[in-house]
Amino acid sequence: MKKSVFLFFAACFLVVVSLSCAKVEEDDETSGLVSGESAPELLSSSSPPGTFPSLSGLVEKQKHSVVNISTTSVVKQGPMFPDFGEGDVFEEFFKRFFPNDREREFRKKGLGSGFIVSKNGYIVTNNHVISKAEDIQVVLYDGSRYTAEIVGQDVKTDLAVLKIKPEKKLKPVVFGDSDGLRIGDWVMAIGNPFGLGYTVTVGIVSAKGRSLGLGAYDDFIQTDASLNPGNSGGPLFNLGGEVVGVNTAIAARGQGIGFSIPASMAKGVISQLMEKGEVVRGWLGVIIQPITQEIAESMGHESTDGALISDISPGSPAEKAGLRRGDVVVEFDGEPIKEFTSLSKLVGIKAPGTSSKITVLRDGKRKDISVVLGSMPDEQTPAESRRDSDIELSDITPDIAARFGVEDKAGVLVTNVSRGGSAWEAGFRPGDVILEVDKNPVANLGDYNKIVSGLKPGKQYLFLVKKRKNTIYIGYAVKKEQ
Repeated sequence: MKKSVFLFFAACFLVVVSLSCAKVEEDDETSGLVSGESAPELLSSSSPPGTFPSLSGLVEKQKHSVVNISTTSVVKQGPMFPDFGEGDVFEEFFKRFFPNDREREFRKKGLGSGFIVSKNGYIVTNNHVISKAEDIQVVLYDGSRYTAEIVGQDVKTDLAVLKIKPEKKLKPVVFGDSDGLRIGDWVMAIGNPFGLGYTVTVGIVSAKGRSLGLGAYDDFIQTDASLNPGNSGGPLFNLGGEVVGVNTAIAARGQGIGFSIPASMAKGVISQLMEKGEVVRGWLGVIIQPITQEIAESMGHESTDGALISDISPGSPAEKAGLRRGDVVVEFDGEPIKEFTSLSKLVGIKAPGTSSKITVLRDGKRKDISVVLGSMPDEQTPAESRRDSDIELSDITPDIAARFGVEDKAGVLVTNVSRGGSAWEAGFRPGDVILEVDKNPVANLGDYNKIVSGLKPGKQYLFLVKKRKNTIYIGYAVKKEQ
């Protein structure tokens, strides 16, 4: 009898222990939403059971590293009335009754966000936030205000570094692993949307590797964390409190869709801007194109992955290394090339002089080739170019074509467009190729200059523009060259 009672209580004890262990395992699975050693202290455990933890601890810890940025720029406005030409009756009328109708200047205010990357006052933001500013004011979380100087700018990635002289040491951010982000991971943004400083929004990673057609280095993180005008340049945090992206763009017609530069790309650019004030990129010297299904079948390939080399610049690192026209690049330093544009991005983040390994498919066989990267030529000897107010144009050289991923030989390439300017509003984007102006064919920049010199400023003209695989017309009023 005593032995039976003992066995009964022993069995009950084992059941209780088993249930307790199951409860611990269940709790461990719930906390698996958060990664990183610092995460538990950042997320509040005061939330009701079964709900997502509060982010108040994360916000409290990171808010001091975020800054608000306000800018002042001088904008020139042309005359209200068009130039009708000497001797025209309307021209005489406006000269007589509106003699002061000439180019005027006014001051324009702008807003943005940024974050601290050093204790002594280095700050990161977007280049488009400060590109035309004559005065830049940085406001810290405690309300203190400083005038900032531009240390360096990189148009290609839309990043810039500022410097202030703080009265005390600042709290810099810590960068995280953006490559390790997964679709569905939680992220948080802190910024200055619409001037509402230190606004916090939360969402998930909606997609990675997004291209918006803004340039050769498009590789955005897409998030549904609410981003609005003024968030530009602010940080995107993971739940470990690390910066995984720089908030940069929003979808004009989208609701709750924002885009951030990955930390993996931003870190190298920021380091160079802080050290040198500029970014020097690696250069391979090839013209590449995507592999269509038809090209893959004709070459006997089962996949459309990779970048097809269609031409090689004479004397380039690619030529010296032995790369050939018709090679298909499938890996760069061990990184698989899925989209052909990936090759330009991977090469561009390397420093000149770097020794890299390229894996190509040649005659159906894999071949490893070592190459020492050079400096991108347009950072040494600029191609013939032109700037019309808020749009920059260039002849299509092999190197420029390779950088922007265009196949056209004739036309004028759009290399940069100021966000919010008249060219941007008209629809021009970097990588566009202008084929005609006012129904006149454009073979090169010389043709373009000759044609536009005869156009009337302020009047809308028809531009035939090739965007990737589509050709469209754009109405645009050419401004004076600057």
